[in-house]
Amino acid sequence: MTATALAPKQRIDSIDILRGLVMLIMAIDHVRDLFHQGHPEPTDLAITTPILFFTRWITHFCAPAFVFLSGISAYLAGTRRTENQLSIFLIKRGLWLLVVELVFITFAITLNPFYNVLILQVIWAIGGSMILLGLLIWLRTSLTVIGIIGLIIFFGHNILDIVDAGAITKTFYWKLLLSAGGFSAYWPLSATRGILIAYALLPWTGVMLVGYVFGTLYKSSVDVVKRKKTLLYSGLSLLLFFIVFRFFNIYGDPASWSIQKTTALSIISFFNVTKYPCSLLYLGMTIGTSLVILALTENIKNKFTSILIVYGNVPFFYYLCHWYLVRIFSVVLFFVQGFKSSQIVNPKQPLLFQPDNFGFNLFGVYLAWLAIIVILYFPCRWYSKYKKTHYQWWLSYM
Repeated sequence: MTATALAPKQRIDSIDILRGLVMLIMAIDHVRDLFHQGHPEPTDLAITTPILFFTRWITHFCAPAFVFLSGISAYLAGTRRTENQLSIFLIKRGLWLLVVELVFITFAITLNPFYNVLILQVIWAIGGSMILLGLLIWLRTSLTVIGIIGLIIFFGHNILDIVDAGAITKTFYWKLLLSAGGFSAYWPLSATRGILIAYALLPWTGVMLVGYVFGTLYKSSVDVVKRKKTLLYSGLSLLLFFIVFRFFNIYGDPASWSIQKTTALSIISFFNVTKYPCSLLYLGMTIGTSLVILALTENIKNKFTSILIVYGNVPFFYYLCHWYLVRIFSVVLFFVQGFKSSQIVNPKQPLLFQPDNFGFNLFGVYLAWLAIIVILYFPCRWYSKYKKTHYQWWLSYM
């Protein structure tokens, strides 16, 4: 087979199981963000509860797994392409993801047709990281060097919490690449427009580059037992690193944990690591767990994993669809709960159809989440089957 006639893509069940699992969990966070009445902050120790914190904490595992698995997938895509083809593919796909983030996902989140606020979330992090990885491959950077760059970023980016970089830290590009994060990271472009930089790019690029190197474990020549051991020991090592460095507050997270007035709050404080921008200990906790899951789900087949694989086969399709379905639900609920058209715009936030006191209690949030993932199962199953029987070029971008 020639380089231009690509072989059909082979799915790896353990990867699709993990990807499907984190995608379902991810939807909990987005439903909570939009539907939880009063929008209490789950990580605020002054007001949180164990169930509220856990609802947020469990979703911490989603973005790191997304980006890490994208790195693995990038390596696997390269096994069916030349270096030039892979570089071009990654750069084009990265640019496409940036368009999707700024146009389609921003609109789905805000429902604002005037795009007063542009939102950069996980798809931006994946797309931007793909472009950087594609450029490294285009420069004929060896796998070893890519791995070293990834590890330096992965383990070293929290040095910036210690080192004072001066005025440069207040610039737009510094925030875009290194320090911004969360829905408070708003950068005004004019009096009425701005960018919300939820994900600083370079820490996530480190995750993708490390994932790209781990992709070598999935070559057909690698022994299954060796792959499982490498994944398991790497994951357990990262988790041990997280526990030790977190317990002694050594390094890796700008927010130290401390003993609280109750045991539950002390546990919450310990696990309340920094996602925005993603800290080393946050990544150690989440990527470590993902590696263990990859090791333990190799050759595991049952009804539950078969369901997860359906979602994991079509991650981008699911991600795009789930945002629009969540927002359709929110608009319907807006009118069902008796809010008026004059309340569509809430001056306190950039999202439309989000008035004060909108939504459910936490139990209602979980019911809405369950309804959404069940509904999405059927279009995901259809699209998964379609991709397995069709080979148009554009399917690689969807």
